[in-house]
Formats: sequence, C-alpha cells, structure tokens
Amino acid sequence: MLRTLAIRDFVIVDAIELEFSAGFTVFTGETGAGKSILIDALALALGGRGDASMVREGAGKADISAEFSQDENTAAWLAGNDFASEDNQLLLRRVIDNAGRSKAYINGITATAAQLRELGDLLVDIHGQHAHQSLLKTEAQRALLDMQGGFQADVQKLGALHKNWRNLAKQREEFETNAKNVLLERERLEWQVQELDKLQIQPGEWESISHEHSRLAHAASLLEGAQEAAELISESDHPMLSQLSSLHQKLLKLVEYDAALKPVTDALDSARINLQETTYALNDYLGRVDLDPARLRSVENRVEAIHSTARRFHVAPDALHQEFASLSEQLQQLSNASDMDALKAQEESARQLYLKAAQKLSKARGTVAKDLGKAVTVAMQDLSMSGGSFSIALHPCEPAASGLEQVEFLVAGHAGVQARPLGKVASGGELARISLAISVITSCATATPTLIFDEVDSGIGGGVAEVVGRLLKRLGQDRQVLCVTHLPQVASKANQHFQVSKASSAGKTVSQIDGLDNKQRVEEIARMLGGIEITATTRKHARELLAS
Repeated sequence: MLRTLAIRDFVIVDAIELEFSAGFTVFTGETGAGKSILIDALALALGGRGDASMVREGAGKADISAEFSQDENTAAWLAGNDFASEDNQLLLRRVIDNAGRSKAYINGITATAAQLRELGDLLVDIHGQHAHQSLLKTEAQRALLDMQGGFQADVQKLGALHKNWRNLAKQREEFETNAKNVLLERERLEWQVQELDKLQIQPGEWESISHEHSRLAHAASLLEGAQEAAELISESDHPMLSQLSSLHQKLLKLVEYDAALKPVTDALDSARINLQETTYALNDYLGRVDLDPARLRSVENRVEAIHSTARRFHVAPDALHQEFASLSEQLQQLSNASDMDALKAQEESARQLYLKAAQKLSKARGTVAKDLGKAVTVAMQDLSMSGGSFSIALHPCEPAASGLEQVEFLVAGHAGVQARPLGKVASGGELARISLAISVITSCATATPTLIFDEVDSGIGGGVAEVVGRLLKRLGQDRQVLCVTHLPQVASKANQHFQVSKASSAGKTVSQIDGLDNKQRVEEIARMLGGIEITATTRKHARELLAS
C-alpha cells in the first residue's frame, strides 16, 4: 500500500507531501489543476520514463519519493536484490535534473530504472485515462486475458518453445540450401580435431612440462651451484658453519660480562641452526638431481610438438586443450546438423513440445474467456447497458510465440443483436464503461495492493457514475484504490478526498493539494455538481450524495 508521496519541483508542483490511507481515495479539481500530474509523478518513482521537461521551470531538479508498506512479494524481491532494510522500509526515489539526467534509489541504495519498474509492478497497477483506447488493439486484448488467467509465465515459456522450434526449422532449411558448404566445414573440423587428438594434450600439461624442461635443461648448472653452496657451508677448509659456531661460542663467553650481547648470541645461534638445515636440504637436493639426457630429449620433443601445433592453430600452447574441446563440440553440432533425418526428428520433437504447451494454454484461455465474458456482461447491466453482452472470441491462427489463437473482444450493445468487434460497435461512452468494467474485474484477479484509475470514468455520467463510484468503493474494501475523477457521484463514495488546485506564487503558477474534511467535501462536491456558482440546492445535493 502507498503510504506517502513527496513531490518537489515537478512540472507545476513546488513541494507537496501526501499521506494515504487504505480504502478508496479520490483526487478532484478543476481541469488543468494538475490532478494527473500526481499520477505522472508516482509513475516516475515507479520507473517510468522521464526527461528535463518534467523539472519545474527555474528549478535545478525534480525529486519524487514514494513510501510503501511491504508484503511477502515485495519483501522477497527486496531481499533477493539486496535492497532490504533493517526497519522493513520500502522507499522509492527518483531524481531528474534540468539536463534530463536521472537517478533512482530503492531504500537509499542506487538502483536502475528497470529495477524500479520491476518492483513497481508488484506495488501498483495504473489504469490510464486512455486505457479504453488500448482495448481496441488485439495484442492488448490478449495480454489482458492472459493477465486475468495468470498465464504470463506460460506465455513466456511458450515463446521460448516456439523460438527453439523455429530455430531448428531454420537450421534444417539452411542445411538443405547449403549442404555443400556444410560438408566442407565438417571436413575442415574433422581434420583439426584429428590433429589435436593425436597430440593428446592434457589440462595443465603445458605448465608442468615447461617447468620440467627448464629443470632438465639446466641440470648441470643446478648440480654445480648446489655442490658449491654445500661446500662453502660445511665442506671447505674454512666452512661457514664452523666459523659461525666458533664465533657464537666466543661471544657466548662474553655474555657473562655484558648481558647486552645476549640478543646477538641468540641471533647467531638461530643463524647457525638455519645454516645447518640448509646443509641438510642441499645434500638432499644433490641426492635427487641428476643429469638425464634421454629424458631431456623426450621433453624437448614434446615441447616442440606442442609449440608447433599451437602455431598452426593460432592459439597459445596452454589453450590447446580448450581449443580441442571447442572444435570437438562444433564438429558434434555440425554432425548432428548434417544428419538430415536427425535434424528433422529434432525439429518435429520441438514442434510437438510447442503444440502440447500451446494447446494447453488455448484450453485454459477458453475457460477464462468464458468467465470474464460473463462477469463483464453482468457489470454492463449495472452500467446502463441493459441487455448488452460481452464475449471473447479465440480465433485459430498460425502457430506464433503467443499461441494458436488471436483474441478478440466482442460486444452486443443491447439484446437481440449479434456481437461484433469492440471497436466497430461501442460508442465512446459505451467503450469507456466496458473498459471500466473490465479494469475493475481484472484488477480483482491480481495481487497488486494499490490500484490507480486516472480519469477512466471519462464519458460516463448520471446514474452510471454512481454505479461506478460503488464499484470502486467495493474494490477499495480489498485494495487501496486511488482515482482521479471529475464525477461528483464517484468522488462522494471515497473514504479519503484530496482537492487539487492551482495558485500563483512569485508570478508563477503552482499546483497545490489539500486533504478535505467533511465540510470541505460538501463544498467540493457542490462545485463539481454546480460549476462556478454554488447554491444551497447544490450543497444539499452534495450532502445527499455523501450520505448515500
């Protein structure tokens, strides 16, 4: 649920901070006062597109913050994306400067606009004032039906199956037209794989054999150096070890006269021990290292073979094993692709997987289409379309990423007439009413906690407007509903009422928003009923609406 919305320097808004409650909330005001600007600001905080024109004239940046209460879905998203806070806060913020640069934050942590949109989809569902126009588009009708049935994940999976099937079909078609080129490529890969297979190089072999080659090639120098070191330390006429031991003994006697020499004797003793251990290590090394010309020749031949192969394949010696694995995989793929029967079998298997999933989705769509058609038909009776009906046709079509059918909304304006496509039958007012009925019904099928209706009641008036108000109020019993409206019958049903107005400040027009108490609501409803001149009659009518 949306708890607070803070807007600063956005379009004609100077600084506004609003607190929201649960239930049904309306925004009313004169045309052009800035009612829809609030929705635009919230949409921006939810990751919508923004540009420099949204910054109030003379300001350096626009700043919008929206605080929401968390539920299980949003808490899981925040934790999974490293945005969780210790106090269970959920604060979205968007800043746009007058150069059009945008910054986004979630709980004070820098985020992307895409992350705001992803989180925003879990928080708010906005029905714009031109939503009824989108209902005329086939794709929008299919998307709405899939949303009602919760089929979004199924459609995404179906799209992946369709893509895999079409890729295999394309691969088979390309093979049929380019069989000669495929054969040549296969022969080239077979030769390369055979050459590398002869080498039988193992992972990490180049490093180990290079090390061994270096050791064998310098064996004589290693032996000579180690022998010389051993002699100097312990086997010469005046070995270092003996000299060090003698020096240590002399100084040790002097310690009796001056304890300040104790650290020196300790250091000499440690050096003597280390030198003795060095002697043992050198003797052990000399016992293991020997000259092996035969092994040296063998290692040199292996090094040369690896070097030569690496040059032919234009890769580093230590990458030969990876190159062998890569070429082998390419050859396997090409071999599979070169087997027409196997390729056709793969294509048919992919087609069957797609058809099975598509047919399952078609059946589920059929069930939801019937239920949604009945529900909208019932709602139409309350919206002054008595005898009218609404249905959803699923027309078979060529297999596509979205399924095996095209979705079409059909409507009959009154009893006794044949249902026809929505755009060809409904008038502007009828279309607005049907759109509103669909919006309310489909909103009940989603888990989104906050629903926003931005003048979706345009084209509606009279008794129908009162029905619309009751529909939105009933919807607000389960969700938080925010509605921008110009209808007093709708506004009178709200639990919370904000008035949007324009005022002049320092020679500039700014929008301001005020929460209304009961007395102020009477005046606002009366204004909506009677226009500029408010009479006792319009006030009485306003009180009657609020009491109904």
